[in-house]
Amino acid sequence: MIAIDGPAGAGKSTVAKAVAKRLGLRFLDTGAMYRCLALHCQRHGVTAEQGDDAARLCEGIEIGFGEGEPQRVFLNGEDVTDAIRTPEIGDFASAVSVHSPVRKLMVRQQQAIVAQGNVMLEGRDTTTVIAPEAPVRIYLTASLDERTRRRMHDFASRGIVKDFEELKAEIEERDLRDSTRDDSPLKIGEGVTVIESDGMSVDQVVDRVVALATAAK
Repeated sequence: MIAIDGPAGAGKSTVAKAVAKRLGLRFLDTGAMYRCLALHCQRHGVTAEQGDDAARLCEGIEIGFGEGEPQRVFLNGEDVTDAIRTPEIGDFASAVSVHSPVRKLMVRQQQAIVAQGNVMLEGRDTTTVIAPEAPVRIYLTASLDERTRRRMHDFASRGIVKDFEELKAEIEERDLRDSTRDDSPLKIGEGVTVIESDGMSVDQVVDRVVALATAAK
């Protein structure tokens, strides 16, 4: 099992998917699960500020993952892969995830998947809350400017145009929200390996993670 966390735009998903493919692990995108919850709330008129209501509404939702690139994501049997990747849903997911009832609900679901084993998981509390006993735990980060450039490229690949400075401010705000929330704040856990990825290619980061996984066996 390998767990990767870190701030927004650090490249966690890209690296984690490549590592999972190389090592034959199941890929668990915990962020996609929060996005599914956000989409379900939005569809049912629950706002990101209504944490208790969001948790109650989503208690019985079923989130599943399929094959493909990007990996297919299913909410109650519906393919919502594209619907959850809008900036609006991303912002909603970040805001609603600060509420303890929401986090507890998602962590239960995530840990149930992790318990099945053979998992490569990524997300903002994977190394400290969801899988603190994972043999390989990594905090992947990069400078704010570099993370903004990466996120700009990701949006552009999906036909979404964003202003650099506005996006940079949004990421900075998300960093603050993630690191100061009361429940499971984003932080570097004890014994976690930090990878500063500025100036590194995806392949170089993947090689580093695979080397750590090999050494841990």
